[in-house]
Amino acid sequence: MRAVPTIYDLAFKPDGSQLIVAAGNRVLVYDTSDGTLIQPLKGHKDTVYCVAYAKDGLWSPEQKSVSKHKVSSKITCCGWTNDGQYLALGMMNGVVSIRNKNGEEKVKIERPGGSSSPIWSMAWNPSKEEHNDILAVADWGQRLSFYQLSGKQIGKDRTLTYDPCCVSYFSKGEYIVMGGSDKQASLYTKDGVRLGTIGEQSSWVWTCRVKPESNYVVLGCQDGTIAFFQLIFSTVHGLYKDRYAYRDSMTDVIVQHLITEQKVRIKCRELVKKIAIYRNRLAIQLPEKILIYELFSDDSSDMHYRIKEKICRKFECNLLVVCSQHIILCQEKRLQCLSFTSVKEKEWVMESLIRYIKVIGGPPGREGLLVGLKNGAILKIFVDNPFAITLLKQSTSVRCLDMSTSRSKLAVVDEHNTCLVYDINTKELLFQEPNANSVAWNTQCEDMLCFSGSGYLNIKASNFPVHQQKLQGFVVGYNGSKIFCLHVYSMSAVEVPQSAPMYQYLERRMFKEAYQIACLGVTDSDWRDLATEALEGLDFDTAKKAFIRVRDLRYLELINSIEERKKRGENDNELFLADVYAYQGKFHEAAKLYKRTGFDSRALSMYTDLRMFEYAKEFVGATDPKNSRMLMSKQADWAKNSKEPRAAAEMYLSAGEHLKAIDIIGEHGWVDMLIDIARKLDKAEREPLAKCAAYFQKLKHHGLASETYTKMGDLHALVQLHVEARHWDEAFSLVEKHGQFKDDVYVPYAQWLAENDRFEEAQNAFHKAGRQTEAVKVLEQLTHNAVIECRFNDAAYYYWMLSMQCLDIARDNQEKKEEMLKKFKRFQHLAELYHVYHSIQRYTDEPFSSHMPETLFNISRFLLHNLTKDVPLGISRVNTLYALAKQSRTLGAFKLARHAYEKLQDLHVPSRFQESMDLGSLTVRSKPYHDNEDLIPMCYRCSTNNPLLNSQGSVCVNCKQPFIYSASSYEVLPLVQFYLDAGISDEEAVSLIDLEVPRVDRKARSPLSLANSPTESQSLKLDDGPEDPEEDPFLAKLSFEQGGSDFVPVVVNRSVLRSMSRRDVLIKRWPKPLQWEYYRSLLPDVSITMCPSCFQMFHSEDYELLVLQHNCCPYCRRPIDEPN
Repeated sequence: MRAVPTIYDLAFKPDGSQLIVAAGNRVLVYDTSDGTLIQPLKGHKDTVYCVAYAKDGLWSPEQKSVSKHKVSSKITCCGWTNDGQYLALGMMNGVVSIRNKNGEEKVKIERPGGSSSPIWSMAWNPSKEEHNDILAVADWGQRLSFYQLSGKQIGKDRTLTYDPCCVSYFSKGEYIVMGGSDKQASLYTKDGVRLGTIGEQSSWVWTCRVKPESNYVVLGCQDGTIAFFQLIFSTVHGLYKDRYAYRDSMTDVIVQHLITEQKVRIKCRELVKKIAIYRNRLAIQLPEKILIYELFSDDSSDMHYRIKEKICRKFECNLLVVCSQHIILCQEKRLQCLSFTSVKEKEWVMESLIRYIKVIGGPPGREGLLVGLKNGAILKIFVDNPFAITLLKQSTSVRCLDMSTSRSKLAVVDEHNTCLVYDINTKELLFQEPNANSVAWNTQCEDMLCFSGSGYLNIKASNFPVHQQKLQGFVVGYNGSKIFCLHVYSMSAVEVPQSAPMYQYLERRMFKEAYQIACLGVTDSDWRDLATEALEGLDFDTAKKAFIRVRDLRYLELINSIEERKKRGENDNELFLADVYAYQGKFHEAAKLYKRTGFDSRALSMYTDLRMFEYAKEFVGATDPKNSRMLMSKQADWAKNSKEPRAAAEMYLSAGEHLKAIDIIGEHGWVDMLIDIARKLDKAEREPLAKCAAYFQKLKHHGLASETYTKMGDLHALVQLHVEARHWDEAFSLVEKHGQFKDDVYVPYAQWLAENDRFEEAQNAFHKAGRQTEAVKVLEQLTHNAVIECRFNDAAYYYWMLSMQCLDIARDNQEKKEEMLKKFKRFQHLAELYHVYHSIQRYTDEPFSSHMPETLFNISRFLLHNLTKDVPLGISRVNTLYALAKQSRTLGAFKLARHAYEKLQDLHVPSRFQESMDLGSLTVRSKPYHDNEDLIPMCYRCSTNNPLLNSQGSVCVNCKQPFIYSASSYEVLPLVQFYLDAGISDEEAVSLIDLEVPRVDRKARSPLSLANSPTESQSLKLDDGPEDPEEDPFLAKLSFEQGGSDFVPVVVNRSVLRSMSRRDVLIKRWPKPLQWEYYRSLLPDVSITMCPSCFQMFHSEDYELLVLQHNCCPYCRRPIDEPN
């Protein structure tokens, strides 16, 4: 476009469709698509210097709110910030004034040149990514500067070589276009680095503008020329394996790791012209030099580069390649090899233009280059070899090249977009594919390559058909399953599953090759397909690796078992395949193979395990009864597990598996079926019959169980049945006929009796079984329970029973005699203690007591006399002392009461007694400190008064004669124990006493009369007091030596025995091995009764009253009607 007047200003419509031009005194509107003039705008009578499109509204002269402000100098240019809040003014005196919307000056920037450097152009950066508003200022002091809104300068002034007339930003603020007195428009970075010339003109460039959101630039010149340019930013980049380096913002280089997606930016601050990358080297060509970078370390993921060398020379070249120690410059037909110190080492001149060059690796300093020429020649050049090697020559021009990993194949893309693959050694064309613009071999798989073209990615494996998928851009690399694709300016790594080529190999049963492809990257389902196909193809090694990938332990176990069988010498592949089919669910195919290989049993097991009984029956047929029975049994197993027990039981019976059938029937309680089986079974089939009987017993059908055991002839089991069912009569009748089962019946019978409190019967049963020790143990446990439950009366009775048991064992078992006699004495003592403590416990724990105070008083004293340091379980010393204290106070034994209260103070007293005890111990102190003399006991041997509490126990303090107590009131009885002289047997003693020889001058009447009690016990009635010792020889025997510390027993000879009356004597006729005990009454008026079972002594009246109350002896519970 050409307009004669000077073009002072240009403006694009915001959508870029129109261009407004200030040409002289006219305003012209052009269409930007084809440059045609749409219309001229008239109305200006003088030169138009500035035009602009309104972004957010128009101002009209009718508006009154227009503010005017004076400034110190002529305004040459102005610009609003992006948000419209501030206005920057450029003035003739070199000052930049930034004002707000009210016209108030906020920032004043004074430039160093002053009025000699007028501000001729300025522009705000439109970028939205910048954090601050940035103002570009160009003055006629030939400087370009940048300022923040605050007035702070960014960087240093950029020196220009001309007077700038215009400055304009690209839409995104990444580049600046400037024009002026140098008659050209130049491109700068946003930081002011000059990149190059856009277009040269024949006069000054007064204005320049960038079309919105595009790379089009329009210039307006002094001579009226309007020039329209399109800027094309070519891609400057380099790739080596997974590292991609490319130019960014024209002056930066970004190195991207395509696998890890890491990026590093290298700022060069000059126009980057060429980039080359190889291993750990990076070469960057700038306008006046080449920079060589190297990685800090050998780590494959390291992204830190540092400068290794600088070659400060200007080079003109079409292509740049870097090696470990050299750079290769390509200029049309010429290749030059330079060291990093800028020394030219080699030069190669080709016969045609060089179209493609690539480093294909090699030792440092000896790398190989692959070179493609326009005439179709493909050469290999080594940097240390001056001679090029021609690999092959084709008729079409080379566009792209790549060599396979093993250097055996070469892929070429020619000018007709055809991909040709050659064998380098034979120069043979292996295959060719159309629609290719770039090609790359897979670096991890020799037989795979990919090429792109026409919007598709093509993957070819070996000589199989091509697999296609959509892809925009150029393929530049292929590593494993990743394809590196360059689309416009961005490089991306595309993950491509290698499924298609893998399946191509599988179709040809090339399992190992398919596995190699799968390793590059396929889905789990692809791995499973590979594993399955390899397994069916009997390539167990490949199948094993594939199943490991998908973690299928089931198939791995199968492969492992097949390998083990192979080691043992098995080599029948059909059998192995049958196992594989069975695992895969192809059961019928497996069965056919099993039959073909002679392993029918495996097929049968397979069908039965899978509950496919109908198929199994078909497979077996009706010819094999053994297998039919086995099938029936397995079907029954399945029915049992499937919760169909009745059907399972019937199947087991059909298969002859009686035991399993009986188990199911018994567990479900189907008695009718069980009876039927038990009666049909032969008596020789003992195990199933025993199981039937056991289930009858469990189901409480003892009659049927008895019938079954009888059929078997198993008497022992029959006895156990009767015992468990408590059918004692049947058990005893069996024992009468078969004595060997005595223990099996009597021992459990005795235990049952003991558990039901039938102890005497239990003892008899134990005796019959010969098991006295067990009887003792049972009684001991029952006694312990009675004590724990505070049933002290029962405990006393049980201990008495225990003592008698021990006596029986001592009589029958000489080895245990000593031990049992000790136990007898201990149990007798405990029985008496618990018997008396029962009364104390009832007195302290119950609100009322049936005992007289004198009885409780005597009982408490008796118990305290007999308690040692080890107090028996359940007996409380506190309760005993408390009862004694209370009764002593009641009966007037105040001294004893005070002593009992003092003893209680040292013990832990229950809270329920505390108040009563405290009150009693206080009030008793108001009483006289002595005891009622009527309460003081007297020894009937030596007539000595004894203290109420005797430290020596229940013996006389003077003669040491043990006291004999009534077992009901616990008063001291007028009895003295005497012993027989040596040589006198019990039978002789009784016969001598029974003689009753009359004494000289004896009165006519007998002072002693023996009465029969209702219980057939012996009773003495004494009418007079003690006789004169001279007349009674026994009284003479009572004398002893005074002051002696040892007890002197009363020992009588035959003459003394003859002088005694049968009515005077009480005899405890203990069974063997104990000796009988003899007692002589000294008071004729006291009637005494002795129980013939437990030998306890009572006042006759007390005994008769107690027997009437309880209908038995109160101590041993012997019934009154029991024969003596």
